[in-house]
Amino acid sequence: MTAVPTAGEKTPRKRAASGARKSESRVAWAFSAPALILLLAFTVLPFALAFFLSFTNQRLISPLPTRFVGIDNYIDTLGSATFWKAFFNNVWFVVVVVPVQTAFALWLAILVNRKIPGRVFFRTVFFLPVVTVMAAAAVIWSLLFNANGLVNAIMETVTFGAFSPDWLNSTTWALPAMMIVGIWQGVGFQMVILLAALQDVPEVLYEAASIDGASRWEQFLNVTLPGIRNGLIFVITVTTILAFRLFDQVWIMPRVPGGPLDSTRTMMLELVETGFGAQAIGRGAAIAVIFFVIVLVLTLVQRRFVREEGEVT
Repeated sequence: MTAVPTAGEKTPRKRAASGARKSESRVAWAFSAPALILLLAFTVLPFALAFFLSFTNQRLISPLPTRFVGIDNYIDTLGSATFWKAFFNNVWFVVVVVPVQTAFALWLAILVNRKIPGRVFFRTVFFLPVVTVMAAAAVIWSLLFNANGLVNAIMETVTFGAFSPDWLNSTTWALPAMMIVGIWQGVGFQMVILLAALQDVPEVLYEAASIDGASRWEQFLNVTLPGIRNGLIFVITVTTILAFRLFDQVWIMPRVPGGPLDSTRTMMLELVETGFGAQAIGRGAAIAVIFFVIVLVLTLVQRRFVREEGEVT
């Protein structure tokens, strides 16, 4: 006679399935452990320490004991005109660079996605700035943006001498120079992501649209853009975060970091100069926390208005 399992008693098949799930879970945790440990050690714990230090008067080198000062560091930071100058420079940089860089990257991705001779070569050339050390590139670009440099030579030729600003010594043109360098350096990364997204769009959709009489522009609007939607969202989000982290150019290219007259000062530069230049670690930590919150909020807002397909509204 075959025993009938009572209520709550697991059958051999259920026990085997449960054991398999537990085994898969252990394997998943084992593979995830190195990444989780690194995330904890280099992201979570440093941020927790920064959050704690932001409520103290901690200095980099000081014989005085550390004191708890409450929210004084946050009040001083938010009341600083220099901080808000850095913040609005960052915002202006993001507002210009993110859409221009994304549009340029999409154009390059569409170009190198076509079956043209040498497309692998062009993909490599367009991606090279991404792997270039920004510190070295910034030095070269500072020479190019010199008043007598190559950029002005080209501008004088194109405009017949009507436009040749002293880029890095002008409060008007210093930040646009940083924007140009930022677009040059980051467009290759975006291009690769968007190229991968373009290659996932089924060719039959273009054939169907062509049979229906859709023009190239209509195919781009109704086939290409919806097909690469998730890739675009990823690119825009990552580019926004990276744009807020602007530091190398504004440290190296101007004669004085953040100059002239703080026209290229950014939040990252303000953080470094406060925390390490002025050795005010407590206030530097407060800037870091504020910076994190601003980027987090902007990212969440961005995701809210540009949702990925399949997400629940």
